[in-house]
Amino acid sequence: MYSIAIDGPAGAGKSTIAKKVAEKLGFIYVDTGAMYRAMALYFLRHDIKGDDEKKISEVCGEIQVSLAYKDGEQQVLLNGENVNAFIRTEEVSMMTSDISKYPVVRTKLLDLQRDLAKRENVLMDGRDIGTCVLPDAQLKIYLTASVEERARRRYKEQIERGISCDIEKIKQDIKARDEQDMNRETAPLKQAEDAVVVDASDMTIEEVVARFLELYRERS
Repeated sequence: MYSIAIDGPAGAGKSTIAKKVAEKLGFIYVDTGAMYRAMALYFLRHDIKGDDEKKISEVCGEIQVSLAYKDGEQQVLLNGENVNAFIRTEEVSMMTSDISKYPVVRTKLLDLQRDLAKRENVLMDGRDIGTCVLPDAQLKIYLTASVEERARRRYKEQIERGISCDIEKIKQDIKARDEQDMNRETAPLKQAEDAVVVDASDMTIEEVVARFLELYRERS
């Protein structure tokens, strides 16, 4: 089996690029961030605070997160419910950053992610794929972009969904999430030693996809 690991900060375009590259290569795309977001959504719906590790640990057993594929699209299922439409809000983003530092949360999802990689050719994206989840991946890429560019993209995405938002607030949220993700105790966001850095600040989606495919051809 062949594995491609993509890491990078929030809003760098990992999911968008990963989906397109996986489709071109015929790989299974695994959006690990969406799995964490589903757990974050559960905690929000049950009024559990992101800093309440004790309560989070207690209820983890009540949560089942799985992936399904319908018409080529990945669906994230939270206790059987397709929650794709609910997991991309700023509130869920911040809660995801809060809860993803807890070992109990990471352990719950890690086995599912690794099992997929054992059975399929996968392209997996997240924060610690190359460093923790798939340390033996044949190709590791660290995808990044400037805070300004990531905020602009998130703002455009939210407006297109009809969600009112403030770009300066988004920028501050992104900076705060970067700080939290890079400095958490468990599996912090960092570039794997053998990862190739791709800075997409001034690149189109098509250019980034082409670069990924080029790296794949070079490594395989």
